[in-house]
Amino acid sequence: MQLRYNFRAYPTSGQRQSLARAFGCARVVFNDGLRMRQEAHGAGLAYIKDTDLQKRVITAAKRTCERAWLGEVSSVVLVQSLRDLHTAYRSFFSSVTGKRKGPKVAPPRFKSKRDGRQSIRLTANGFSLRGNGTLYVAKVGDIPVRWSRPLPSAPTSVTVTKDAAERYWVSFVVETEPDIWPELDTETGIDLGLTHFAVLSDGRRIDSPKFLRRAEKKLKRMQRALSRCEKGSKNRAKARKKLARQHARVADRRRDWHHKLSTRIIRETQAVYVESLSVSGLGRTRLAKSVNDAGWSAFVAMLEYKAARHSRHFGRIGRFEPTSQVCSSCGVKDGPKPLHVRVWECGSCGAVLDRDINAAKNILAAGRADRLNACGAPVSRAPVPARCGEAGTHRRRHVPVVGIPAVRGG
Repeated sequence: MQLRYNFRAYPTSGQRQSLARAFGCARVVFNDGLRMRQEAHGAGLAYIKDTDLQKRVITAAKRTCERAWLGEVSSVVLVQSLRDLHTAYRSFFSSVTGKRKGPKVAPPRFKSKRDGRQSIRLTANGFSLRGNGTLYVAKVGDIPVRWSRPLPSAPTSVTVTKDAAERYWVSFVVETEPDIWPELDTETGIDLGLTHFAVLSDGRRIDSPKFLRRAEKKLKRMQRALSRCEKGSKNRAKARKKLARQHARVADRRRDWHHKLSTRIIRETQAVYVESLSVSGLGRTRLAKSVNDAGWSAFVAMLEYKAARHSRHFGRIGRFEPTSQVCSSCGVKDGPKPLHVRVWECGSCGAVLDRDINAAKNILAAGRADRLNACGAPVSRAPVPARCGEAGTHRRRHVPVVGIPAVRGG
């Protein structure tokens, strides 16, 4: 399976200038390719092929005075940027024709230099791992990296990213073997909510940390300070960076908490079942801030890939299952109930039911029913989701343990 390993990078001032130049060139190549295809479509011409577009946007553009500075960065960066454009077009065409499942994909848009996040991607001929613990990037140099863990295999691609807080990250996609944990006989249904982040079918309640709500007062004060600064001034740039760092701290705390909770649940249970939620729809209601603060989608995605990695079962049930209307004891459906009703008594069996725990038990029962097919055999797991447009480690080159010698020695 393919996994992504992220590490913090600390480039020098000169390397930051080189990376900024690479970010800009990659953005220009992407926009030039998109503009040519839009102009060809508007003029009624045929769709420009990938190879022809690369010759016009990169090879021929380097020979002109207007784009001669494209030769200052590695050609791998430019080719990968144009490949991202090809992937975006293919995803859009597949979505329009119905070959791609899920939400509709919009056509590619132009990139802006004012975006808070900038990134470049390089293949194996554009980077290498040094023995002293640095990452060599073509025409940038040896970038110091904080290796928190060794890489399980040799990567064939790396993505260098700068976020809004001006932090630099390097991301490797590597091929790994599943880390199978001992099999258990426990299964869990999870009901996600806002009052409690998660309620498990065994009765455990996990309170929501509400990281954004806790930092809201400080964020408001920093946002007011930013709005008072004059546009284009250095003080405004400092205030913007300070605000972005505070938002990054909130996101990091939430992500760390999600990782710890999802790992603990996967370690303690053999099968996990959750309910499919329309997070994008809930994000447009009056509960948008609380829904975004909870981060349900990121948490469920962590449960899914960790279950596949550690030989656990992960299942989703439909969002229209009446989990809050059915008694988990006798199975009688007695209709919907308003949200303020947290405890109710079943009219058939007389059982006193807690709304959240009852929903979690119904999710567990529905997940068990969906897991077994008509013959009673478990349904095979879905593979780990991985980005299709980014190269990973070839299976033939798989090495059990590969990493930085300094890290292994430590």
